[in-house]
Amino acid sequence: MAVNHTSTHRPTARVGWNNRSQTVTMPLEYRFPESVREVFIRRDGESVVLTPRPSDWSGFFASGMKASTDFMADIERMPIQERSF
Repeated sequence: MAVNHTSTHRPTARVGWNNRSQTVTMPLEYRFPESVREVFIRRDGESVVLTPRPSDWSGFFASGMKASTDFMADIERMPIQERSF
């Protein structure tokens, strides 16, 4: 019986330090476009996830995402406050 020793290739990145900041050098296929200047960062269990920070809202508006018809239906409207200036 033949044993298949194929391994799945998982790309890796190099971790280093620049002054007091930790750096990650990513393979070309994982790098962000040059237009990306900032990323959001979050933890997902043991993973660290980087997401490009949008420079404007055009992508969101172009997505066609809309609020549902019952959005904020249960919100109590507060009375108008009288103020003197």
